[in-house]
Amino acid sequence: QVLDTKDLQVFKVTINGQDAKFGFGEKHSFKGTPLEITLPFELRRGQEAIVEISFESSPKSSALQWFTPEQTSGKKHPFLFSQCQVEWI
Repeated sequence: QVLDTKDLQVFKVTINGQDAKFGFGEKHSFKGTPLEITLPFELRRGQEAIVEISFESSPKSSALQWFTPEQTSGKKHPFLFSQCQVEWI
């Protein structure tokens, strides 16, 4: 699987709770860098996969923005959102 990233540091990827191997492809000047993930198991037709990515953004991560807890409706937790196309998520 390949996801699009830009100026992120990725620490860990899990799929359905299992550690997955990951790496970055060649960086593109304005598109970012592909995050390439190897599934730790064979995915069967109709099987769901929950992908969790532990990462840190940077001030240069232009497409990511945070709402502080005070900016959210519940006022308890921060919220991360992306202004990129759906392929990024």
